[in-house]
Amino acid sequence: MDTSEVATMLNMSTSWVYREASKLGLRGYKLGQGRNAKVLYKRTEVFKWLEQQKIH
Repeated sequence: MDTSEVATMLNMSTSWVYREASKLGLRGYKLGQGRNAKVLYKRTEVFKWLEQQKIH
């Protein structure tokens, strides 16, 4: 998933995802170099993090 897809799913901004992803345990995978590099996240890791956020 790219950053905008993660942001949309979490109802947050892309800048929030970039800033908070490592704190949440989501590792980004950078494709390319420099400012135009695309950052991708594993769908399974995003859903795993969401599952951990359940309120019991």
